[in-house]
Amino acid sequence: MAASTHDSIAQTVTGLGYDLVDVERTKGGLLRVTIDFPYAAGTEQFINAEDCEKVTRQLVFVLEVEGANYSRLEVSSPGIDRPLKTEQDFERFAGELIDLTLKAPVGVAAAGSTVSANQKKFRGTLEKGDAGWQIVWSDEPEVKPGQKVSKKRIPAPFQALGFTLDEIATARLAPVVDFKGRRPKAVQPLETIDKTVTSSNPEIERPVK
Repeated sequence: MAASTHDSIAQTVTGLGYDLVDVERTKGGLLRVTIDFPYAAGTEQFINAEDCEKVTRQLVFVLEVEGANYSRLEVSSPGIDRPLKTEQDFERFAGELIDLTLKAPVGVAAAGSTVSANQKKFRGTLEKGDAGWQIVWSDEPEVKPGQKVSKKRIPAPFQALGFTLDEIATARLAPVVDFKGRRPKAVQPLETIDKTVTSSNPEIERPVK
């Protein structure tokens, strides 16, 4: 995608009062634009169909002026597996469970660690570390409902992996559904005819923290 097209999309989205989360071009000419509300501590906001439609109408006009080459446009909300790309994203979702993939394997692991030297994918709780970011996890097996746990069993120790944003291939919120309503599954967008917009209809959506 041309840098000018990406910049035009970003300016349009932010100009309408939203954050641009991601822009993807997939096979078949689909241009997927993911939007969210700007972070506001202590508030919960939901991207809905009206938000997607508003951005869609403006992007159709902008992309036509830009002469962008695409066959379909899809504007949607991030969903429960929201990508994390910027420092602000990590600040916003500190304390959440994330899936992290590094560009390169970790290499030599620390003594006593269960991490393989070839491992690149991790799931853990995102935390701010002394020298940057880290994820923390335990290899403790999940206790199933009704399962008895011995009081003498020694819990598995917690492990931590420090990383910088430059070392990340991908980072996303772990797609874990909270049935209490904090992070429900987003409704999938519907496809439309060529050279038109696909807007999601997230009547139930992940809240903005």
